[in-house]
Amino acid sequence: MTWLKTIGESEATGELKAIYDSSRKLYGFIPNIRRALSVNPTALRAYTQLSGAVYHGGVLKAEEREMIATVVSAANRCHY
Repeated sequence: MTWLKTIGESEATGELKAIYDSSRKLYGFIPNIRRALSVNPTALRAYTQLSGAVYHGGVLKAEEREMIATVVSAANRCHY
């Protein structure tokens, strides 16, 4: 059950649909944080740009970024 109102993939249009399509292509699914921000296009756009800069830029290799993310998630007891 969703506690927050969200816009599903079948209802998405315009920029939201483009972000959903990009997310599905990149991750194979739509991350819940993007669904949660779907009703606030400004916040979703900002989050998408931030995550792109953090996860797909910089000097770390993809494997190193993934290792750091995994260790931080485990330390935070994240089940996602």
